Amino acid sequence: MAEDHGSSRNMSMSMSQKELGDEDARAVRVGDAARTNERLEFAGNAVRTAKYSPFTFLPRNLFEQFHRLAYVYFLAIAVLNQLPQLAVFGRGASVMPLAFVLTVTAVKDAYEDWRRHRADRAENNRLAAVLSTVPGAGAAEYVPTKWKDVRVGDIVRVAANESPPADMVLLATSDTTGVAYVQTLNLDGESNLKTRYAKQETLTTRVEHLAGAAVIRCERPNRNIYGFQANLELQEESRRIPLGPSNIVLRGCDLKNTAWAVGVVVYAGRETKAMLNNAGTPTKRSRLETHMNRETLFLSGILIVLCSLVAALSGVWLRTHATQLELAQFFHKKDYLNSDKENSNYNYYGIAAQIVFNFLMAVIVFQIMIPISLYISMELVRLGQAYFMIRDARLYDASSDSRFQCRALNINEDLGQVKCIFSDKTGTLTQNKMEFRCASIDGVDYSDITRQRPVEGDLAWVPKVPVNVDREVMALVRNVGATEQGRYTREFFIALATCNTIVPLILDGPDPKKKVIDYQGESPDEQALVSAAAAYGFVLVERTSGHIVIDVLGEKQRFDVLGLHEFDSDRKRMSVIIGCPDKTVKLFVKGADSSMFGIIDKTLNPDVVQATEKHLHSYSSVGLRTLVIGVRELTQTEFLEWQMAYERASTALLGRGNLLRSVAANIERNMRLLGASGIEDKLQDGVPEAIEKLRQAEIKVWVLTGDKQETAISIGYSCKLLTQDMTQIVINSNSRESCRRSLDDAISMVHKLRSLSTDSQSRVPLALIIDGNSLVYIFDDTEREEKLFEVAIACDVVLCCRVAPLQKAGIVDLIKKRTSDMTLAIGDGANDVSMIQMADVGIGISGQEGRQAVMASDFAMGQFRFLVPLLLVHGHWNYQRMGYMILYNFYRNATFVFVLFWAARGELQPKAIHLHYDGLSLAEPCGFLHPLPCIQKERNR
Repeated sequence: MAEDHGSSRNMSMSMSQKELGDEDARAVRVGDAARTNERLEFAGNAVRTAKYSPFTFLPRNLFEQFHRLAYVYFLAIAVLNQLPQLAVFGRGASVMPLAFVLTVTAVKDAYEDWRRHRADRAENNRLAAVLSTVPGAGAAEYVPTKWKDVRVGDIVRVAANESPPADMVLLATSDTTGVAYVQTLNLDGESNLKTRYAKQETLTTRVEHLAGAAVIRCERPNRNIYGFQANLELQEESRRIPLGPSNIVLRGCDLKNTAWAVGVVVYAGRETKAMLNNAGTPTKRSRLETHMNRETLFLSGILIVLCSLVAALSGVWLRTHATQLELAQFFHKKDYLNSDKENSNYNYYGIAAQIVFNFLMAVIVFQIMIPISLYISMELVRLGQAYFMIRDARLYDASSDSRFQCRALNINEDLGQVKCIFSDKTGTLTQNKMEFRCASIDGVDYSDITRQRPVEGDLAWVPKVPVNVDREVMALVRNVGATEQGRYTREFFIALATCNTIVPLILDGPDPKKKVIDYQGESPDEQALVSAAAAYGFVLVERTSGHIVIDVLGEKQRFDVLGLHEFDSDRKRMSVIIGCPDKTVKLFVKGADSSMFGIIDKTLNPDVVQATEKHLHSYSSVGLRTLVIGVRELTQTEFLEWQMAYERASTALLGRGNLLRSVAANIERNMRLLGASGIEDKLQDGVPEAIEKLRQAEIKVWVLTGDKQETAISIGYSCKLLTQDMTQIVINSNSRESCRRSLDDAISMVHKLRSLSTDSQSRVPLALIIDGNSLVYIFDDTEREEKLFEVAIACDVVLCCRVAPLQKAGIVDLIKKRTSDMTLAIGDGANDVSMIQMADVGIGISGQEGRQAVMASDFAMGQFRFLVPLLLVHGHWNYQRMGYMILYNFYRNATFVFVLFWAARGELQPKAIHLHYDGLSLAEPCGFLHPLPCIQKERNR
């Protein structure tokens, strides 16, 4: 299975291997919500995504808005103008600009929160069928209940195409084998169906009888939507029944192809995994705003200087005209209206106090040096920019019918300053639509495309995805008893059809005699392999919790699934224990070659191993994704030992993941090599041209992938990221010392090539290729990080292979911390989320691996090639227009302030300016008009 996909599923597990005690576990009494919540009241099922309430809206919203220091500044100005001694112009005029800005923002926030309240009410008032005892009758029936009234411990019945009101453990389904099919589109964006199972122990018992007679002890609520650990205790069962991720249906899923399913609620409301994962993308701040803050501080300094000059000159004037103040225009020292008091002064407190008052009045008059309306203008411009990007036909993806999404309005202008792009490979540069191309079976290479052709003949089963078959392989399969190679070939395709978690869906085709099979699964690799097996006559037609049915060359055969170890990024393989029709028990394993060759018994067939390794290298060199398949027949003793160890590990709540990996490692050994497969993941349209244009714009492109090095290099050549004239620096280290030496050698090579290059035109282009193992040692030491940075920054291309999700984020952080370059990360899977959130600008691709990357991104689009118009056209315009508008505001207000300063200098009294300018003209002009000169300029270009 592909490393990219596997790493997106892998979640960290507890290292503890102790049993979970009663004080740590959540005890859920099935069908008895009252007793479940008796000792500890669990969260109700009402959800609240709204931010404010009617009572908290005003204070909380104002508190959040005044986090902008500019608002505090203008509030202080407005307060000063309310004082009689400092009132320069109308008190209302001084408050209007700030009040307008606060009101507009508050109205916007109120409307958004009202929509959240409305959605919350609709969600909480949906109806669910909850098992309840009818008073007086003693019988139990399903009663319609509002979602907000569902509690932990309730038994809920969900019908087809409905969603469960909370996270619930399956007890029974309409299928006699306990299988339920769910779609997690609303949870993680994946449209493929997943299988969930009810335990056989609960299937054989009526749900009404389980109420009060069963207890589920599960882990505390957490965000891991792909993990769940619990045990089920029944009164008539002495042993504990393990429960895992395949036994729980989460809130947000939809029940598909299943008439009904019954489950018990274990997590409700805010404790459901969907709500725990309901977090927005991290707030990112535009770099242009950071520059604007520095300009604001500079303007504040000028403002203080101007106000100080006005105050100082007014003090000189007061001292010079001290004897003329009684008759001075705009200034009367004596209060002639108050004849009762002799020598009473009107509005005069002495020269020192007047200097202070004049300074503060000058601050009020010159306040527009810092434009408050600029914040509104910037938001309006960004809104217009988002509209232009969303409506741009060049950013529309017809294949997925999706337009560009602008999820973060505050960093539009940063798109025009990107210097370094970090890209995933699978699903971002490539289509992530896997196609089976070739295979190596028992050391024989079947990659000759001239022998491949579409499937012919009268077939009863037709896979939805067509696959070309090799004529020689097809002949071997149909003559299975003739040669030993034919038996190995048959076993190879049996492994492909059994070692997976694919769900087959039988569809009606245009020909009533032929059934179309649509294979649904979490991995595109598995779908391609199972479709290939079906094309060669090994058709997976049915899957239940305990067995699968395969149509083997027209004969249906049942294979019992005795055990399954799912793929994880630590083992990089998956295995299944199958009870075959001939009563033998076989272990089938498939995984990455780096993992598989460590468990292959090379003494059994060394020639086959050597030939297969050669074939794998040739497949990788042409950009194919490779998997290795192995098999071992288990004795009855080995199977029983595994079964006991597996049961002990699967019933442990804490440390279950480590225990299960240990059990898998013990059984996955001494495997016999069956062969290897090659799957093609084609490039997206326009990727080579896009990378070339980005390179011409002096934007560096780094590729960070979980694929093996040969595959990544081949894709690099295909998309023109790598060229033949590039000098490659390869760092593959297995120890700290070898990693240090490799970095030193790389630095020496960089310095040597630089010394040979006399100018930029003759400079030799460099490409750095590094693997995940080396990055482990590099990120452990600051000195090695500095060396890697020195090498990477000197290279034109950086290609990182076999990297984990956190390593991707670490590489982005390496550049962010040490340069001022704007970084952009683009990916399509959950394993790209950390990288997307770490970069200054994050872009999600709506691909085959779900929408986790889109949900965590700042912008979303359908194709990698859209980066060219996005960065080089919209990014350039966004930055230029925003820069013009900010400069226009600053220069316009500065001009106005200097005119006022000249008037104040002439009058030597800031208060006199209000006779020449009314209060509204001294306050900020309407923010809606500020962007118009910049927009008009762009129209005239």
